Amino acid sequence: MFDRTQWFLAGMSIALSVQLSQPVAAAVPVGKTVQTSQTNSSEAAAKAFKEGLKLYQQGTAKAKRSAIVKFEIALNLYREAGDRRREAVTFSNIGLVYSGLGEKQKALEYYSQSLPLSRATGDRGGEAITLNNIGSVYSELGEKQKALEYYSQSLPLRRAVGDRSGEAVTLTNIGSVYSALGEKQKALEYYSQSLPLFQATGDRSGEAVTLTSIGSVYSELGEKQKALEYYSQSLPLR
Repeated sequence: MFDRTQWFLAGMSIALSVQLSQPVAAAVPVGKTVQTSQTNSSEAAAKAFKEGLKLYQQGTAKAKRSAIVKFEIALNLYREAGDRRREAVTFSNIGLVYSGLGEKQKALEYYSQSLPLSRATGDRGGEAITLNNIGSVYSELGEKQKALEYYSQSLPLRRAVGDRSGEAVTLTNIGSVYSALGEKQKALEYYSQSLPLFQATGDRSGEAVTLTSIGSVYSELGEKQKALEYYSQSLPLR
């Protein structure tokens, strides 16, 4: 399985940084108290979110658990501000952290709360990422058919929003599931779709992973020389 869900975290961090750069009025006109309160909640949420992101990026289990605390604070503040889109993003990010910690059921709980919010706000990109993330959890749990269901829902949304990098990731994930199911030719079909997308978007890491996956399929099919060809292409990219 190829997981590029961290883009979601980084992408939101950039969006929130832009939001934080906006000036705040010094005086609050009568009747705008609620609006100001929402602005304050949004800014506090953005701050907590960024702190959570920094902790997450440290990579240790302790730091990830501290990140969850920060994301939970952000989650409540976004809810107070009525920002359902960022609430959905934060739910998904908490799910991602729990997944990384090996707490797959907990991850699914948070993803399942993110999904309807993304749909309600029309955030198809966010919905696609969460569907992909859910598919990844089910794949890791060994529930390959269920993983395929979610990947198959994510794929057309990736295409609809023009997310070619995300499309490549989901195609590779689908290929990995088919490979695990023993459907090697089907796996190759999906890998062959993802590879040019990774190349077109300049994602050498994704390209390397997919080349290795193709090599593994050919190795399992007994085509060792062909496997070597793909491994040899992957190595310098790695």
